[in-house]
Amino acid sequence: MNDPENSRTIDVLIAGAGPTGTTLAIDLMRRGVTVRIIDKAPHSFEGSRAKGIQPRTLEVFDDLGTIDDILAGSSDYPRLGIHLGPVAAPWRMFRNRDRTTDVPHPNTRLIPQYRTDSVLHDRLEQLGGRVEYGQELVEFVQDSTSVTATVIGDDGTEKITASYLVGAEGGASAVRGQLGLSFLGTTDEQDRMLIVDAVTTGLSRDRWHVWPGVKGRFAGACPLPHSDLFQWMIRLAPDEDPPEGAEAITRRIQAHTHNRNIEVHDIRWRSVFRPNIRLAEAYRRGRVFLAGDAAHVHTPAGAQGLNTGIQDAYNLGWKLGQVLAGADERLLDSYEAERLPIAAGVLGLSTQKYEGIAKLDPSSLRRGKDEQQLSLTYYGGPLAPTDCDRTTTLQVGDRAPDAELLGEDGAPVHLFDSFRGPHFTLVAHGPNAAAAGEELDWPATGAPLRRVVVDAGEDFRRSYGLKGETLLLIRPDGYIGHIATRNFLASTQTAARAMTPVAQQETVR
Repeated sequence: MNDPENSRTIDVLIAGAGPTGTTLAIDLMRRGVTVRIIDKAPHSFEGSRAKGIQPRTLEVFDDLGTIDDILAGSSDYPRLGIHLGPVAAPWRMFRNRDRTTDVPHPNTRLIPQYRTDSVLHDRLEQLGGRVEYGQELVEFVQDSTSVTATVIGDDGTEKITASYLVGAEGGASAVRGQLGLSFLGTTDEQDRMLIVDAVTTGLSRDRWHVWPGVKGRFAGACPLPHSDLFQWMIRLAPDEDPPEGAEAITRRIQAHTHNRNIEVHDIRWRSVFRPNIRLAEAYRRGRVFLAGDAAHVHTPAGAQGLNTGIQDAYNLGWKLGQVLAGADERLLDSYEAERLPIAAGVLGLSTQKYEGIAKLDPSSLRRGKDEQQLSLTYYGGPLAPTDCDRTTTLQVGDRAPDAELLGEDGAPVHLFDSFRGPHFTLVAHGPNAAAAGEELDWPATGAPLRRVVVDAGEDFRRSYGLKGETLLLIRPDGYIGHIATRNFLASTQTAARAMTPVAQQETVR
């Protein structure tokens, strides 16, 4: 614990090793940033809690090198089976879509959180990192150059000094508390949900079973893929004591479902939680940041919380890397400016869905493009001004879609293959745009630049809405950092300066 090697100042200390914190650690480590990630829990999370991975998050996992394991450990969502007396009515939450050239992962995937955590932790270890469990951050101080955190573990107390600290340790975040940031919103103390992962008999595994009840009470059982487990969600009455143990939980389920064939065995995880609806008043104070549930908590409806946290990490990671490499620290201000409005919108969406479920509104069970997070945009933010050029389909700040191109050998390749990695990508269409792209100076430090020239391809022109020559700068997180349909070189260079180190520029091929 007091190893001299760990006594030096590191770049980033991350508190919290859930999906948000681990995603951030992976992104930073592949940029050569020195990271420590700690978690006060004695081991990794064991429950299924957040089990839906949205299409945009699948694209992030593709970039981070975890997509194959996520897909192998997940499944498409089953249809709902809504039990109304002796009848179980089938209901489709969303229509499974075929892959298209612009959206390679069109469907939400079902995977228990413990498996997502495991995949991310394995990837972190592949990069040379590891989670330090049993280490609780209890306080910190910061000055103009660093943050020093006090961490308590089995081996005693340690002081860790880092250039930046990120609190990603959940809704009860100690980092947020010490910063004195308000966690604005509501918690209904009478609204509680019992969540249980258990082997279940007497129930088919081809449906996500839902039993509506009076006054918004309901029970649901979702089969977890590649296992013999169901995740049970049981909304409790205000004065009800949560049942404990397989026999008591079975009795509670049978009383609600009126099906005495259903029994639960071998409980793997059990939790009682209150659906909080809260948003931090700010995501940053000095050298300290919040991400994930430390910054925003949602109802479970719509599978938004985990996905929004991963997008936080993906937005913050490249910006920390750039500033540590010499970019203007004002780049870090764009993290809150871009992510806080997104979280506010997601809070409204998940709350609406959750309230609809309580009212037995069928539309609340449907999932569409808003939940998939593919249409989220940073347009109008500090890195995506409204006076920039645009195409017929895209603006600066939008997600850059995939597209099928022809490789040098004539075989099809995908634009996302060029985006994959910790770099910026410059995509040129047309000879003048390509010439300007070759002249663009790029810093020798920080995220490198990959240049892609697209001379042909109807699919690319359609997906990107191109009517003429265009030069596009794609940020490391897959969002459009600049569009130039004229004045290619000067306008792109100006946009790049806001996101790159201010050290002496040189061209990197």
